Amino acid sequence: MLKNCKSAQERWGGVSTLIDSWLEERRDVLVEFCALGDIRDFDSKNSVHREKLKAFCEILVDYTSAGHFEIYDQLVQEGKELQDNQGLEAANGLLETIDTTTEMILDFNDKYLETDDLKTLAADLSQLGESLEARLAAEDQMIEILHTAHSEKVMNKA
Repeated sequence: MLKNCKSAQERWGGVSTLIDSWLEERRDVLVEFCALGDIRDFDSKNSVHREKLKAFCEILVDYTSAGHFEIYDQLVQEGKELQDNQGLEAANGLLETIDTTTEMILDFNDKYLETDDLKTLAADLSQLGESLEARLAAEDQMIEILHTAHSEKVMNKA
């Protein structure tokens, strides 16, 4: 996933300050996710494990929120301004995928903010990883469909 994140940033980096910042935050989410994955036996009494989990949850929710309340809106607005009905229709399907992953992310966050029991964390991280992979693919497609495809038109408008 981290390799795909770097590839996405190389493809779309510099296109928009907002998207650049968001892709950097995505990279940070994946780094924190991998750091948790390196822990073999989670111990709820280990303050380092709890702090790593807390830091991961915070950045994951921040990243998720930025997507929903900043990035997707910007991408959809661009599609509307350029009257890209086909791109907007495709984006609606992608947003359904993203919304499903958002529910999982919020459930994960809520669960681990409310419990010190880390017995199921490894399994939950595995499921979350699959969900994140689907989310990142959908986000990349949205960027491709509603921003990169319009980059020439946007430059001409400016």
